[in-house]
This record gives sequence, structure tokens and C-alpha cells, in this order.
Amino acid sequence: MSKSPITCHVLDSSTGKPAENVFIRLQILEKAKVEGEPDIFHPLAKGYTNADGRCLDLLPPAGSELAKKEKTDLVAGQTYKVVFKTKEYFEKTNRKSFYPWVEISFVIENPDEHYHIPLLISPYSFTTYRGS
Repeated sequence: MSKSPITCHVLDSSTGKPAENVFIRLQILEKAKVEGEPDIFHPLAKGYTNADGRCLDLLPPAGSELAKKEKTDLVAGQTYKVVFKTKEYFEKTNRKSFYPWVEISFVIENPDEHYHIPLLISPYSFTTYRGS
């Protein structure tokens, strides 16, 4: 089985363990059609991290019939955003956190490539990078 063209991995650096059951929303940017109007992100997909802190099924596999039907194939030059709901995760583990969510915006350069977005979280910090 092929995986989503965009995947995520969330690790809780304060415990050294995967962050399970973090809600993730993938959004796509719609540029304003009129100058001066705001650009808007629209929901495209959602998911949760598994026991290993991974979300491997945000989108249907690229080029699949489902991806064509749902119009989710990635587009070169398009801006996307992944939102991780970190507050709920920390509340489930009886911890306070400073950031209620983490937003990571990125531009697709090559729609044929796989895009992996790792996130390292703690109650008062986060780090991300382009994974492989």
C-alpha cells in the first residue's frame, strides 16, 4: 500500500517518546483574487498521530483514483499548512503548554516527491524540519 504524499511525525522531546493521538489538519492556501483581500487557508484533510507519533494517511496516495476524485494530488508552487493541536495532547498528559497549536506552512516544489514533516514538541517549545 502506498502512503500519503504528506506525512508527519510528532515526538515529545520532554518525555523522549512519540506523541500519540495529536490531531492534525492539512490546509491549502487560496490566494486572494482581489488585491487587498486576505489569502485564506482551506481544510484539505485531517488525521491523528498513531502510537508511534506518526500520521501516514493524511491524503490518499498520489495519482490514486481517490486522490483524483477528491482533488488532493499535490500542486507545484502551491502553499500548504499543517496544524498540530498540541494543547489537547498536553492536557491529556496533565501538563500545561504555552502553544495551543503549531502551524507549519510550506511550498510544494515537486509534486512527485514525498513531503515528511517532523515536529519535536515540549510544553514550551517546538522544532521542525523537512524530513525524508
